[in-house]
Amino acid sequence: MTRFALTLEFDGGPYMGLQRQAHGPSVQQAVEEAVLSVTGETVTLHAAGRTDAGVHARAMRVHVDVAKDIGAFRLMEALNARLRLVSEAIAVLDAEEKPDDWHARFSCTGRRYVYRIINRRAPLTLDAGKAWNVKQPLDEAAMHEAAKALVGRHDFTTFRSTQCQADSPLKTLDRLAVRREGSEVLIEAAARSFLHHQVRSMVGCLALVGMGHWPVARMAEALAARDRTALGHNAPPEGLYFMGADYPA
Repeated sequence: MTRFALTLEFDGGPYMGLQRQAHGPSVQQAVEEAVLSVTGETVTLHAAGRTDAGVHARAMRVHVDVAKDIGAFRLMEALNARLRLVSEAIAVLDAEEKPDDWHARFSCTGRRYVYRIINRRAPLTLDAGKAWNVKQPLDEAAMHEAAKALVGRHDFTTFRSTQCQADSPLKTLDRLAVRREGSEVLIEAAARSFLHHQVRSMVGCLALVGMGHWPVARMAEALAARDRTALGHNAPPEGLYFMGADYPA
């Protein structure tokens, strides 16, 4: 049995999320079925993160265990050939063999996300479904200042989904930064792990600061409230991208 680490890029639009769902297609199901087609084996895909419906990935790290005698490059090529037949929304960017004790989720020491806001009056065309279109002008400097209040170890109950299954709302946010590139406002978040909806909830409130609906200090007040009712807005999923997972050398 060989453990293969795969790096996936996917458009989350056609899927109900990464994990298998009873009520619709998932990235996990598509990849597991591709492995079955290539190897004849039923496998279970394990992933570094759990993305919601509509959320995308630039480099989602996953692993599968395969008994078939096949090399990493050949497996990657075969999976991409199979995936192209059923979906153009998933690609395997890389494959490599790993030791049996390596785990895509439990060996992961950090996860990175980027949220894309396209700040313009005109509707989205090329980026439709790939970013949040905010028409009102955003003050990215105020957003960045407000984001500083969330960095560090805190109780993130305010920014946690009511359906979150994590044992504790305590998380350490290593990075939350806001910058502008032309009409695009980018929010970068990094942590060892995140709560369900945490990034989208933080972005939604930062957008309120950027629009002038919240003062900068309101972000720290919302965090201190430790109450989901203090949340101002939950950003839509289509702007969120899982950018990468970190592992020990």
